[in-house]
Amino acid sequence: MRRLVLWRHGRTEWNAQHRFQGQTDVPLDEVGQAQAHRAAEVLARLEPTTIVASDLLRTRQTAAALAQVTGLTVQHDPQLRETFAGRWQGLTRDEIKSADGDEFAAWASGDDLRPGGGEKRSEVAQRMLAGVDAVLADSPADAVVVVVTHGGAARAAIGALLELPFDHWAALGVLTNCAWSVLLENDHPLQQPKPRWRLQEYNAGSLPEPLPADGVWPADDR
Repeated sequence: MRRLVLWRHGRTEWNAQHRFQGQTDVPLDEVGQAQAHRAAEVLARLEPTTIVASDLLRTRQTAAALAQVTGLTVQHDPQLRETFAGRWQGLTRDEIKSADGDEFAAWASGDDLRPGGGEKRSEVAQRMLAGVDAVLADSPADAVVVVVTHGGAARAAIGALLELPFDHWAALGVLTNCAWSVLLENDHPLQQPKPRWRLQEYNAGSLPEPLPADGVWPADDR
């Protein structure tokens, strides 16, 4: 079955300063570069077949670390960018709360509003799914596709891929810099009806342990 890895970029100076980056093109800092190279060594063990990344610099730099290890060419897609956050971009959390406290509180709790006049989460999810579907369209049944993206964009995509009700998306925790989540394409014959994807790892820094398929257990575990 196909495997989809959603990988958040490494740390930037703005991450360290708790600034809302959105689509501002901020590069990785030294810590972020080290995170990317360390994570790439682990992710390479999944034997990825495709790497596709947001076209923003921090994701391009992160993806380049995996490309260096695997020898793969990175595709870039602006549909995989972070949420556009309008007037909030470049501001710290405290600055946003001071200027738009009620709006920030509602957005942080999961409401589908426009942060700083920018994009709704549902809109981010829609373009993320379009980007994912585009790369999967040319991927074989055993492909391992690594999508290098951003924290908010990845969470929105995962919520949509798992077909969670929108008001449950907030149950997905904030993603750590350079952490990844792994989804498996669902082919379980006993699970009907079923979503297309199921979550194997979330916000991980290690690889999933091999497990028996759901409902298929060794005789001594029945």
